[in-house]
This record gives sequence, structure tokens and C-alpha cells, in this order.
Amino acid sequence: MGMIHALHIHELAQESDLCRLVAVSTLDKQAAEKFHSLIDASTPVFENIEALTLSDTCDVAVIATNTDSHREHSLLMIRAGKRVFQEKPLTGTLEGDREYAALLEREHPHALMLGFQKRFDAPLLYAKQLIDEGAIGRVFKIYTALEDSSPAPDGFNSPGILPDMAVHNVDEIVWLSGRKPESALAIGSRIYSHSHTTCKEDFDDALMLLDFGNELIGQLQVTRNHVSGYRGETVIYGEKGQIHIGRFNQKLLEVIVEAYGTRDAKQPIALKTFEQRRYDQPLPEFIDRFGAAYKEELRTFLECCRNDQPFPITHRDGLCAQEIISGAMKACIRKEDMARIDYSTLPR
Repeated sequence: MGMIHALHIHELAQESDLCRLVAVSTLDKQAAEKFHSLIDASTPVFENIEALTLSDTCDVAVIATNTDSHREHSLLMIRAGKRVFQEKPLTGTLEGDREYAALLEREHPHALMLGFQKRFDAPLLYAKQLIDEGAIGRVFKIYTALEDSSPAPDGFNSPGILPDMAVHNVDEIVWLSGRKPESALAIGSRIYSHSHTTCKEDFDDALMLLDFGNELIGQLQVTRNHVSGYRGETVIYGEKGQIHIGRFNQKLLEVIVEAYGTRDAKQPIALKTFEQRRYDQPLPEFIDRFGAAYKEELRTFLECCRNDQPFPITHRDGLCAQEIISGAMKACIRKEDMARIDYSTLPR
């Protein structure tokens, strides 16, 4: 993510006077060499963030380090007087999120923007527009899926597939519905991909159910086991129809949003194709799907910094998503704990 953010900032600097990429900091020498060869050979690379802070080179900073370093690194920059864009999650744990969110609220309430790129994704924004216009009536169910085609990379430090991956889906449902659930339940298992990586993650498949009361339900699934290719899909169910965003057709660069009314309707309510950017670089598979959203997210961050405005997504949103996930984990059902059915005792 550091590499993709650096690329986008470099591009935004070339496109306008919104920003200028002045420095990069990374402990990974190979990443530094890759940055210089692929993006910008002239920008200096600092070996640690402390040296970057002491240099007083930048006005704002983007933090895309390991999850367990998020608080340390973002707070270092904030206390040096910078406004910060930080990749999700806030800290990776509920206790850590609560503590850090309280500190930010008390001392630096407008200093940090958290990365939830789905809110800047053109297909999802179009779907939200259809919802707000009443195209499918009252929404009563939202289903969302993110599925990786391979396990987390060797050495990746994950707080768990739900805090690391499903946090996007949880925030998506809260954003689309404008509501917070009353309760949540998680189901998880380790079936395949965990045995192909050194990353120690709790599950490689997980489901969550979000209960908003009698009028709305949220369903989400995340997995590292979708071996045929990356999948991102959302379905929104309303009393007058449904909206479908994305589908697994091995075409990440073509996202279709389709809305249909009741089964008696002859024509779709809406049908629109969104062409995604082709990067033609060795980047993670989800960049092909959400690259434009990541760039728009950074543009918004920089515009807020330039105009001294509050950020649209903050530590409060990160804490909200983490509280929902933590509640689901407390009610978690693991595969080995599921009751087995004795079919011989069932009536025929």
C-alpha cells in the first residue's frame, strides 16, 4: 500500500499543484529501490520515520506501515504538527482503538484521516446514489464479499481476517445504510490457505451477520481461499428491487452496477459499466479493482489539508467498525464448535 500511495501522490503532483511528493520512508531496501525504479528516482528515501520527522521535510504524511506500528508512526507525525492519512485499521485491536481514538479526540480531533477506500469507489457511490434516490425502496438487506485468491503473504502481520479485511465490509454496510447494528455474529474456519503462508491468521474463511433490528440485516464474507481470482461483490436488497455491484467474471477492470425492480419489471432500473484503470505493474490484485478509489481517497485527504477542512473519515469510523467486529468475535462460532447433525434421528 505504501507503493501505491506513493505512485498516486506522484501522479497528483504532476496533474496539479495540489501536492508535491518530497520524501519516502521505508525499512525495506528492496521497496526503496523499486520505488526509485518504477515511480520517482529523484525523491529521497529515509531509512526510518524518525529521521523523516526530524528533517521537517513534509507538511502532511501517509502512513502505510504494519498494523502494529500504525499508532506509533501516525502519532509521531501528528505530534510533529502534520496531518496524517493512515491505512486501516486504527490499531488492530478494540482496546488499542479505544485508547488511541480517545487520545485523538482529546488532543488532535482533526489530525487523522483513516483509509476506507470503498467510500470513494465510483461503482459503490453510484449504488448509494440509487439508494438515496429511492430507486429500490426501503433497503432491508445488504450483502458484501471480499475474497482474495491467495493467502496473506509470508511475514504479513495480521490482527485477524476480520479486523484486517472485513473491516472494509463492515464500514461499507454502515456507510451505505447510515446505521450501526445492534448485534453481530461471526463464524470462522481454517480450511486451506493458512497452510501455505507463514502469516499466522485466525481464519482463512469468515462470515459475519449484522443485526440492525427488525428492519435491516447485514451479511458479509471474507476469505483467502478464492483461488480462481479476486472477488469483490455487493448486493443491496430493497422492497422495490435490488442493486448488484460487481460480479465474479475474471474482469477486474470492468465493474458492472445493475439494478432491477420486482420480478414483473420488464427493464432494469439502472445498468452501468465502470471501466477501471490498468496499472500494468506488479501490484496486489485488489489494486486493479480499487486503484481509482485509492487515488480519489488521497485527493480528498490532500484537498482537506489544503483547505484546512475536517476529514470525511476519521478515527471515529475506525473505532465504530472495530467495535462491531469485536462484538461479532465475542459471539464467534468456530468450525470445530459447530453442532453436528445426526441425520439418522431426523424424521423422514
